[in-house]
Amino acid sequence: MKPRIGMIGLGRMGANMARRLARGGASVVAWDRAAAARRALARERRVVLAPDLAALVQALKAPRVLWLMLPAGKATEDILARLTPLLAKGDVIVDGANAHYRDSMRRAAELAARGFAYVDAGVSGGVWGLANGYTIMLGGEARAVRRVQPCAKLLAPPKGWLHCGPSGAGHYVKMIHNGIEYGLMQAYAEGFALLAAKSEFGLDTAAVAELWRHGSVVRSWLLDLIADNLKRDAALEGIAPVVADSGEGRWTAIEAVELGVPAPVISLALAMRLASQGKGDYGAKQLAQLRNSFGGHAVKSAGVRGARAVSKSRKS
Repeated sequence: MKPRIGMIGLGRMGANMARRLARGGASVVAWDRAAAARRALARERRVVLAPDLAALVQALKAPRVLWLMLPAGKATEDILARLTPLLAKGDVIVDGANAHYRDSMRRAAELAARGFAYVDAGVSGGVWGLANGYTIMLGGEARAVRRVQPCAKLLAPPKGWLHCGPSGAGHYVKMIHNGIEYGLMQAYAEGFALLAAKSEFGLDTAAVAELWRHGSVVRSWLLDLIADNLKRDAALEGIAPVVADSGEGRWTAIEAVELGVPAPVISLALAMRLASQGKGDYGAKQLAQLRNSFGGHAVKSAGVRGARAVSKSRKS
C-alpha cells in the first residue's frame, strides 16, 4: 500500500519533496502559510492542498506521518505548538529541515511524553533532489523510523537513506555532512582562484574543470557543478563575492571545540564565509591602520579606488 503523508512547508526543498513523493505514488496532503507556495503545487497529481493545518490533519487518517520542512528555530517551534493539539497519540512528526541536533533530542522527549513520535531527518539533495533523489539521514526510535521508511524509500535513490541512530542522530549526521561540504567547497574555490590568477598561462578554467571530471582523484558532483558554471561564465561576472552560511557550519565548528576534535579545515572554511559577509572588515581596518602607524604604509580610503599614503615618513 502506498503511503499517505502530510507535508508542511513548501519552499524549494519541501515543494520538490512533495512532488517526488506524489510521483512515486504516495498520497500527499500539503500546506504552507503562503498561498503562492500552495498554488505552485496545484497541478501535481496525488497532492491535496490544505487551506490550513487543521484541514491537513483532518485529511489524513490516524496514525499519521507529518513531515515538516521549515526553517530551524522559531518557525519550527511555532508550527509544532499549533500542530500538536490537533494530533492523536501515535502520530509521527518528521523534522526534515536543518535543525540543531540538541533541539531534536529535546523535541523528541517532549513529544514522547505527550504520546507522539518524533523523527529527525537530515535531507541532502538541494534543487536536484526532485530528479536524482535525496539522501535521508534519520534519527529516532526504530518503531517510528519504520513508519517513515516507505516515504524515505520514495524520496531517496537506492541505498540513499539510513537509520543513523537515536533521536538527534539524523540531524547530527547532517550537520557533519554540511561541515564537510563547507571544506570541500572552499578547497575547490581556492584551487580555481589560483588557476584564474596565473594569467601568464592563459588557463581555460572551464576546460580544466571538465578535464578533472574524468578519472581525477578530485572528481565529484561539486566539480560537475563547477564545470557547468564555468562553461556558462568563466569570469563569474555579476556574482557578488558574498557567501551565506546556513548555520550548520557554525554548529559543526562549535561541536569540534566541545568534543576536543581538531577540525581546522571546516573551521577555516566557515571563517572565510564570515569574512565574505563583511564580518572581517573591522579587523582588516585595524590591520591597515596598524601598518600605517608603525611603518607609514599607505592605506585606502573607504569608497575610493587606489591607495592613499598617509602623511607619515617612517619606513619598516
